[in-house]
Amino acid sequence: MASQHPPLIVEVTRGQANSHGDFVESRHRCHAAVVGRDGSVRHRWGDIDQPIYGRSAIKPMLALGLVESGAADAFKLGAAEIALACASHSGEPQHVNRVRAWLQRIGLSPADLECGPHLPYNEPTMRAMIRAGIEPDASHNNCSGKHSGFLTTAVHLGEPTKGYIQFEHPVQQRLLAIMEQLCGLDLSRAPRGVDGCGIPTIAIPIVNTALAMARLADPSDLSPVRAGAARRIVNAMASEPYMVAGTGEFCSEVMQALRGKAALKPGAEGVYAGILPGLGLGVCLKAEDGAGRACEAAMAQVLVELGVLGAEERAKLADRLTPPVANRAGLKVGRIRAAADAAS
Repeated sequence: MASQHPPLIVEVTRGQANSHGDFVESRHRCHAAVVGRDGSVRHRWGDIDQPIYGRSAIKPMLALGLVESGAADAFKLGAAEIALACASHSGEPQHVNRVRAWLQRIGLSPADLECGPHLPYNEPTMRAMIRAGIEPDASHNNCSGKHSGFLTTAVHLGEPTKGYIQFEHPVQQRLLAIMEQLCGLDLSRAPRGVDGCGIPTIAIPIVNTALAMARLADPSDLSPVRAGAARRIVNAMASEPYMVAGTGEFCSEVMQALRGKAALKPGAEGVYAGILPGLGLGVCLKAEDGAGRACEAAMAQVLVELGVLGAEERAKLADRLTPPVANRAGLKVGRIRAAADAAS
């Protein structure tokens, strides 16, 4: 049965040259849920019961294994490394150098990462590497922090480091149990795929993913060890926002401006998660067509509706919340924005 709740619509506008036209050129449909730790749905748009692959948006939940196992403390990891464990970083030197130093600390190297290499997403860094003739290794992968966390846990617990990305590996089985508890679901029969970095990705409904984020925002019902790990992860993301993504990235800039009021995490295919510790709420949204430009604008709208983004932050972040559309000459010719009737 189709949802009786309309989706959140994100519009892409383009005006005529030398005018202030406001023509809507494209629309994206987004499904989103805002949930409390008790499972109560506070706001909803579209079909929030549909299963989705959370992709990188659920990395804060996956970082629980690193912290609650004692591995983070055993290797004296700080907020920067824990934020990197949650990151989809842009491959800047601050990220790559930290990952390499972290791996050296646990007696491993980028060759032990099973996520594969790719060029940095940060364009100046990428161009500098190409000019210098430097080939990327797996430490440049945007998921290298998460994978370093998996390896750290395996080393700490005396488990094999080879094959740590396989579903049957103890690292991944622990994460499955964590996901089941936080999402409140038996995931044994859930659809399963392979993420871009090689780890298993499990299909979980939007509303249950938002519930998991709410339990990170307010972990008072979790065991003391898991609750402490949750608070440490959220605090690390808030205190090291540029480790979570990078220079010029939406989630890093918004978290920096919000100063601890939100921990935000994007994922591939238009998924976005939000942890709101002050409100004890979790957010999950999915752009139906997988467009990243849509889910950023949708998350901005959700944060505005919840009062997380006040007038001062909205003014400061105006070009991040409703980003301009620019042409090849750099002229601003339109906007990406939530539709005027986007209220839940």
